[in-house]
Order: sequence, then C-alpha cells, then structure tokens
Amino acid sequence: MEFIQDLMTYGFLQKAFITSIMVGVICGVIGSFIVLRGMALMGDAISHAILPGVAISYMLGINYFYGAVATGVLTAFGIGAISQNSRIKNDSSIGIVFSAFFALGIILITQAKSATDLTQILFGNVLSVRTSDMWLTLVIGAIVILVVILFFKELLVSSFDETMAAAYGLKTRLIHYGIMFLLTLVTVASLQTVGVILVVSLLITPASTAYLLTNRLSIMVVLASFFGAMSSIIGLYFSFLYNMPSGPVIALAATALFVVALLFSPKQGIVVSKFRSKSKRKPMVN
Repeated sequence: MEFIQDLMTYGFLQKAFITSIMVGVICGVIGSFIVLRGMALMGDAISHAILPGVAISYMLGINYFYGAVATGVLTAFGIGAISQNSRIKNDSSIGIVFSAFFALGIILITQAKSATDLTQILFGNVLSVRTSDMWLTLVIGAIVILVVILFFKELLVSSFDETMAAAYGLKTRLIHYGIMFLLTLVTVASLQTVGVILVVSLLITPASTAYLLTNRLSIMVVLASFFGAMSSIIGLYFSFLYNMPSGPVIALAATALFVVALLFSPKQGIVVSKFRSKSKRKPMVN
C-alpha cells in the first residue's frame, strides 16, 4: 500500500513506473524474434556496442539517443560485413566487433569528465528517469509495436524458415537488418531502466519464459510482453522499497519468472514432466 501511495504522490516514481512497463513490453516483443532466430548473442553485442555512442554523446553535450543508435546500427552492419566477406563465422564476428566497441566505450567513459554519472548507463537507474527519457521510450515503443504489427507475417515466416521466406520473394536480408535496427532502438530505450550490461536479460529472459508456455508466435509475443512488464514492475517495487539498484533487481525478477515456468510449465516444466512420467510408471491395480 505504501508503494501505491508513493506512486500516486511522487512524479519521479510515476515516470519510472510508466517507463519501466514500456521497456518491459517492447523488450518482450522484439526479444521473441531474437530468441526464435537464435540471435541472443547479437542482442548482447548491440547492447554493449552502443556504449561508445552514449559516451560520445555525453562528451558532445547531445542526447545519448543519437550516438547510441548510430553505433548500434554501425555494429550490426560491421558484424554482417565481416561474416559475409570473410571466412569468419557469424558468432566470431559478433565477438570481435562488440568487444572492440565495448572496450572503446570504457575508454571514452574514463575520459568523459562530466557531471552526469555514466555508470547509470551501465547498470540503469529507472528512479532517475527524466520526462524526456520517458517520452523517448514511449515513442520508441510505439514505433516498435507498430512495425511488428504491420510486418508480422513477414517476421513470422522469416523467423521460422528463412529459406522458405526467400522462396516467397521476401527480402530476408532487409528483414534481418530491420530487426537489428529495432533491437538497437529497444536497447537505447532500456538504458535508463536496466543499463547496457543487463538489457539482454529483458530481451531474452521474458521471451524464453513465453517460449516454454506456447508454440504460437502471436501468443508468445503477448506473453513475453506481459512477463517483461511484470519483471519491470516487480523490480521497480523492490528496488524502491529496499533502495536497491533497479537494473539488477529487474533482471532477477525476470529470471525468477523464468525459473517458475521452467519448473511448472504445463507441457515442458521439469517438475510437471517428472510427475507425469511417474504417473505413467505406476502399476495398474485390478
């Protein structure tokens, strides 16, 4: 009750609440496609690789959105260029590019003598979100959701069978880079909430939780959005109540929901499966 009263009273908490819910929703949406495509490492790469863009933006005194998006897109194209024009495989090119960008970001952060605490970008602090950050997150969320709704069939076909998608005439490479651009936008929107270090937790864990519960992509996207929003709300509640950093608490909340699904999912839960197998092994009694 105290949290609800404070939520009604304090403007900073209202902004944090709205922002964290939107971040959880859009991370669940785009994370569903990342999980299905086996691109979890790419999500981790882009989330780390935007760090130099954020640092440069602060050094130049401009909004971090521009630098982060620029380096995120550059990372996606850099990884593609290496894997397509050399013998280096995709996972190796991801490791090369994102580690280089992340290292550059760390160096730039140490050089940026700014009043702004850039460690918030690493680990997130949703309680310090500004009004401009909240509106930026809402705009990015609207763009991501709208694009997914408009191109859901194309995303569906290309995510399950890229060869079939190409046979149908879909531009699979364009779809791939489109997803990378949306991933970059979602990562930028998540900076204040969970930071670049832990954004992969919101991208992958809620979507993986939903994947354990359904075989339909449309339902998976909805469930992943719900679990992402719930993780953000739970994490915000405990971080505010016990004065803990929001990013790690949100990540742990997402993990806790995943563990529950892993154990008790009706079709794939470990506990449920063992109980079902024991029931089948019971001898028949006349």
